[in-house]
Amino acid sequence: MTETVDLLKPTEAAVISGVELNIVNHAIDRALPARVVHRGKGRGVWAEACFYIAFYHRSAGRLTADERRFAILDIDKRVEAAGEGASRWLSLRRHCTVRHDFLALDLETFWAETHERWRRYLAARNVVKVDPDILGGTPVVAGTRVPIHDVAASVAAGLSVSRIASAYPSLDEEQIELATLYARANPLQGRPPERRALTGAKILSKRTIARRRLSA
Repeated sequence: MTETVDLLKPTEAAVISGVELNIVNHAIDRALPARVVHRGKGRGVWAEACFYIAFYHRSAGRLTADERRFAILDIDKRVEAAGEGASRWLSLRRHCTVRHDFLALDLETFWAETHERWRRYLAARNVVKVDPDILGGTPVVAGTRVPIHDVAASVAAGLSVSRIASAYPSLDEEQIELATLYARANPLQGRPPERRALTGAKILSKRTIARRRLSA
């Protein structure tokens, strides 16, 4: 699996950073270095910006906004100077300590947690297929005709992973978890569609329950 340097949508960055979408937008406007931000058409951030976003948000109770911005800019200048191209994540790890006057920070924990979420998101993208010949281009789990967002809707409705897996025999638990992750990072645009039954699900049992008549 290659760690690409893709431009991420704010919704993707929110999932990888482990924060809400409004936090990502605030960081884009107030905290992130220009190098890792795209503010034109198709607003977004480069993947390594998620490390900065996670740190900026979670350290808010301990550090001032100026201290957090200083730390981010200090690290980013060293990463940019290193010029390690596609190995930005490794470069971030090498430069994730900050020492200036009385300020001493070690951001290794932020790096490890964010990088793990990035790794999982790359895995999630690998299980998704978009093909105009399959359900009109609806994102599906690769090798199946199961829509990603239908799986995520089942999880959101409170169905257990094991129950969803039994309803979709073509999916295993890992695929269900990754499909749900992908759907969170890439929500459907516009008005949410009506929740459908489990597409492609097998009926394992069926029974009829008589309605109880209310007494007068």
